[in-house]
Amino acid sequence: MRRLLRPLWILLALIFLLEAWLWDRVEPIIARIVALIPLPAFKRWLAAQIDHLSPGATLIVFAVPLVALFPLNLLEAWLLAHKYFVSATVLLVFQKILGVGVIAFIFDVTRDKLLQMDWFRRLYEFVLDLRARATALVAPFKDAVRRWVARLRRRASLGFVQRLRRRMQASRSSS
Repeated sequence: MRRLLRPLWILLALIFLLEAWLWDRVEPIIARIVALIPLPAFKRWLAAQIDHLSPGATLIVFAVPLVALFPLNLLEAWLLAHKYFVSATVLLVFQKILGVGVIAFIFDVTRDKLLQMDWFRRLYEFVLDLRARATALVAPFKDAVRRWVARLRRRASLGFVQRLRRRMQASRSSS
């Protein structure tokens, strides 16, 4: 039975790692945007406001973006139901980037307070452990794909070199 579930676990690990990859890629972009617009002042203000909140109230601040982005899920469902697949995909990608960016920003401000709650700290550690396990589960497949791509590149470059040699020899023999 465990062997039958392995592909499902690998798929879930890939999805989880995709989300983690997106988080890692969007966070620096958000940091650059923060540097361009007056978000540092907003971040300082928000951090000051959160200092006065209990960890439970801070959780509400952290959850607000999730709730605010929920209508986009409904719009995606409507677009899919009406067969606007490209629009739904574009909206999904936009929502993912926006959601991860906003959540990363808010989490950066609220992390210390949220980690004061034992259950949240355990959940956070569980997610970090899950990410490490997912990375370990997918690592052999990533390595196999890297080796395969490297072989393809070597073959392509060898083919290019061989074609170049033939052309050079053909031009020498015709001269």
